[in-house]
Amino acid sequence: MFLKRLSYYLNPATLFGKSKNDVNLRFMHGINRISIFMFLVCLIVLLVRALSR
Repeated sequence: MFLKRLSYYLNPATLFGKSKNDVNLRFMHGINRISIFMFLVCLIVLLVRALSR
């Protein structure tokens, strides 16, 4: 369930969808998506570095 929500939230197709919300809320959601994506990339890098030693 959690991974399904996360995959929907990080899906680029849902990123550019029309929303009735105001601009500030859309920017906040965009920044949240970027931070989650960067966190996942960092976890992958740490995992690869740990397994390569």
